[in-house]
Amino acid sequence: MKKILSALLASAMLVLSVVGCASGNQSATTAASSSTAPLTGEQKPDPVDVRVTALKGPTAMGLVKFMSDNDDGKITGNNYKFDIAASADEVTPALIQGNIDIAAVPANLASVLYNKTNGGVRVLAVNTLGVIYIVENGDSVKSVADLKGKTLYASGKGATPEYALNYILGMNGLDPEKDVNIEWKSEHTECLSALMADENAIAMLPQPFVTVAQTKSDKIRVALDLTKEWDAVQKDESVKSSMITGVVVVRSEFADKNPQAVADFLDNYKKSVEYVNGNNDAAAALVGKYDIVAEAVAKKALPYCNITFIEGNEMKEMLSGYLAVLAKQNVKAVGGELPKDDFYYKR
Repeated sequence: MKKILSALLASAMLVLSVVGCASGNQSATTAASSSTAPLTGEQKPDPVDVRVTALKGPTAMGLVKFMSDNDDGKITGNNYKFDIAASADEVTPALIQGNIDIAAVPANLASVLYNKTNGGVRVLAVNTLGVIYIVENGDSVKSVADLKGKTLYASGKGATPEYALNYILGMNGLDPEKDVNIEWKSEHTECLSALMADENAIAMLPQPFVTVAQTKSDKIRVALDLTKEWDAVQKDESVKSSMITGVVVVRSEFADKNPQAVADFLDNYKKSVEYVNGNNDAAAALVGKYDIVAEAVAKKALPYCNITFIEGNEMKEMLSGYLAVLAKQNVKAVGGELPKDDFYYKR
């Protein structure tokens, strides 16, 4: 009997010691597990597996510091797995099937996914503003009107580039179906090849492909900045919008189950964007390291990629206005209808 009582007392003492640790009493184990953050008196949530995918280009460039710190073991709160995809076609099914938790995608695709999944996707932040340019292997285009009757190589059909181009052409009195011969390519690299092959070619390219083209030929010039052209046709609108290229989305189910993990992701992402915008050479080296584009190209392109981080009410105002413009010209561009308020994530 004494042995049994002794065992019960020992067990009770063990339970009390565990409870004491959980409530904030210091111990060697607690100190070791809290080396990266001060004790708050509350039990920290368990690390969450967060699967993140970004598209090769500006939408991935803002993540490179985050990715590097994660690889170096400097970020320990959650378990991040990063992937870089070549096109949105790779991201869409993986996101719908639940194989990705967070993704950087074209702005209009976020709305399409929201509608397609009945609210299963929400937007966290705007991460890229306008990065699309009209470039030419010559000197014939000085205004949007100069595109009339010309052939324009472009990629991004069914996504932001097509809808932005159509809007700007239409607002300048040009019919995209009749006045401009738009030859759609499946990838930006195909547009680049066409541009290089024809001494009078005109192409619509995003950064950093514009810089890639200019490194291959000093005859290639930026004829039009579509962001500026967008702003120009918006000047008389009562509700103005901004041209937005990319956003970051999250699966709604993941966000509902892991609000702290989403907040941690956003905090780390914001710091990464600030680093990229403030440290051009170092950021370019990381862009090259992760094979997004060559370091030399990234050095020249980063200042023109309009990488940003905008969340909350400002994000909602900017993005809702942009999607409304797209919906007016083709409601299919946003997935059949404008997303409801729950589309815009707010922490």
